[in-house]
Amino acid sequence: MDFLFIIPQRWVMAIMGFLAVANAYTMRVCLNIAITQMVHRRPREAGVDDGSCPGDIDEVITDPTEINGFEWDEETQGIILSAFYYGYIVTHLPGGMLAERFGGKYSLGFGVLSTAVFTLLTPWTVNMGGATGLIILRVLEGLGEGTTFPALNAMLARWAPVSERGRMGSLVFGGAQIGNIAGTYLSGLVMKETGDWHSVFYLFGSIGILWFILWALLCYNDPESHPFICDKEKKYLEEALGRHRNSQPSAIPWKAIFMSVPLWALVCAQIGHDYGYFTMVTDLPKYMTGVLKFDIHRTGTLAALPYAVMWISSILFGWMCDKIVKKNWLTVTNARKTFTTIASVGPGICMILASYSGCNTEAVVILFTASMGLMGAFYPGMKVNALDLSGNYAGTIMAIVNGIGAITGIIAPYLVGLLTPDSTLVQWRLVFWIALAVFILTNLVFVAWASGDEQWWNSSAQDPSKHNEAEAANNRSVNAEVKL
Repeated sequence: MDFLFIIPQRWVMAIMGFLAVANAYTMRVCLNIAITQMVHRRPREAGVDDGSCPGDIDEVITDPTEINGFEWDEETQGIILSAFYYGYIVTHLPGGMLAERFGGKYSLGFGVLSTAVFTLLTPWTVNMGGATGLIILRVLEGLGEGTTFPALNAMLARWAPVSERGRMGSLVFGGAQIGNIAGTYLSGLVMKETGDWHSVFYLFGSIGILWFILWALLCYNDPESHPFICDKEKKYLEEALGRHRNSQPSAIPWKAIFMSVPLWALVCAQIGHDYGYFTMVTDLPKYMTGVLKFDIHRTGTLAALPYAVMWISSILFGWMCDKIVKKNWLTVTNARKTFTTIASVGPGICMILASYSGCNTEAVVILFTASMGLMGAFYPGMKVNALDLSGNYAGTIMAIVNGIGAITGIIAPYLVGLLTPDSTLVQWRLVFWIALAVFILTNLVFVAWASGDEQWWNSSAQDPSKHNEAEAANNRSVNAEVKL
């Protein structure tokens, strides 16, 4: 364990948090690829132009004996893909409150562990219970994963100095893209090699259990309780973070939180981002197989590419944002607004251009990749904004924001299923126009009313006069040079 003393413990936590998010997303999205092989495609009549493209697969079925798999129509598939989020939104708030009260280590750990167990049980559940069994299991998986982001936000509030917040937040939350990459690419590769969709769930469920063992051994709730942290780093974190949080948060100031305009601006931006993001994550594989006619391996490979670019761009955008704030080129508030705008308007425009690129597969893949790359600015933009508003109640704030935003995970897949019954290019074009409209409207709200300042109720739920003092302390910390 010598490496523990070489890497600062706050970065060990960040790396393990990154892997937690990556594991959570592989288990969440692997079904998006697997379902394309679990169901048989609806037959179409030869010679009919349905607006789709020629490609690797032929969907003209003339012999009924060639049909295999589950007979789930597009609407049923939409319900299955959205079922996860019914459970996901329920445990956000309890998970955030538990993380603030008792620490995020086990709130996060047991959540990922339960999801891993349910992932391992997926093949048995589907074979025994069909669509109904799978829907129930996905709801249970969502219940486990709902604690992920609130618990991680509570952990970051105890480990991430303001001057490193953009980078650490981008690293941790950017694990979602690695999860998407692994979940899509490896799912396609494994199914192609094994010819069996069951193997995907066994693979990612086992990796999730391995992560939990390492997390339990290596990570702790805060610097004070960490047995491996050096005195120099511990002192640095005490000085950098001591002024931003109480050792034990007081009763949650619910009224002040729900009356906070910057909080609701953040909620609105989260809704916009999540709607576009879930549209891409959940349904891009279906677009590639249904419209572009890619085979499963090509779908897995090319669907993973946009998330690889998003991961790299999120790190670059995080570094840029920290530098801009540290050099006082922009205030924290204006930096959050700028990067959130990049992550909203850019992806929406690229989606529209991709839908009008028709069957030019190279242009479509490039534009979808650019869309997700620009979406990487979301992490140093609005994703870390909950930490700006309140370090003491970071878990609760993240639970409110991410929980409400996750409702779009229910809406987006189901709406896509309704709007694309035949999975034609024309039908998909409407899906992307709706995503662009949601992006723009929610971003306008964020730009108008968002804030990067610590809110008065973070320091005292009863004394608004402390707001100026808290803001001044925040600015001093942002401008301080990091010596460690």
